[in-house]
Amino acid sequence: MSPQTIRRVGVVGTSVMAPGVVEVAAVAGFEVVVRGRSTGRANDVVDAISQRTERLVTKGRMDAEVRDSALARISTTELLRDLADCDLIIEMVVEDLSIKRQLFAQIETHIRPDAILASNTSTLPIAELAMSTRHPDRVCGLHFFNPATAMKLVEIIKPLTASDDTIDAVRSFSEACGREIVDVADHAGFVVNALLFPYLNSAIAMAERGTASIEDIDIAMRGGCGFPLGPFELLDHIGLDTSIKILETLHNEFGDPSTVPHPMLKRLVAAGHLGRKSGRGFKQYS
Repeated sequence: MSPQTIRRVGVVGTSVMAPGVVEVAAVAGFEVVVRGRSTGRANDVVDAISQRTERLVTKGRMDAEVRDSALARISTTELLRDLADCDLIIEMVVEDLSIKRQLFAQIETHIRPDAILASNTSTLPIAELAMSTRHPDRVCGLHFFNPATAMKLVEIIKPLTASDDTIDAVRSFSEACGREIVDVADHAGFVVNALLFPYLNSAIAMAERGTASIEDIDIAMRGGCGFPLGPFELLDHIGLDTSIKILETLHNEFGDPSTVPHPMLKRLVAAGHLGRKSGRGFKQYS
């Protein structure tokens, strides 16, 4: 497949990241099919995009014509077979390898053999996803950052199984979406999370031993390092349950003690305190 043939994109999943990725692709001129477990959940993604772009239009940061054209390019479905005409499918479901493998195998029965399957996973091995398909050369990682409308970075992960044509096509798509691209080998955590999560885990240990309060550690890292979010704000934004899964994946691959999930993190998740999405994590949210 030449890079120019990517015109229609499927996004499978309705996670918190989905609206941003769908919006970025639609604004860039791609037709986008959003597939959710129900049409209602897929429509929620479009509603979120509509509300955000309406605010941008009101503030004069987006032309109404651009907004209308982008929304017109988006369709929704609950059926995998409606991805049949897509050139690129981006999977964005929960960070669970077995669930993703099953989904990849299901998707493949409904799409063209030359279509590309990409996972937005932030940590999991792409090669294992690829080997659950009949065309592992058409599978790669395409890791956007949240929110994609503000975060320009994308990690393109090439497993040993992926062809150069696949990577070239995904690169062309990413460039058309205005992304800043880094090429990454298929190692757990890729670049960003492999460096980020030992730091986040260390921040929890620092708070536990009483070096400083959670609030003061956040203030220190924002003010001292120029980070937009402190470590606890970021953990709550990512989700504490997701953070545990990422740390476990890193530890399984590298065995680094700094990636063993801190007991405080586990206690919060056991109590149902998952971060912003549950209303409470390291901090309380209304």
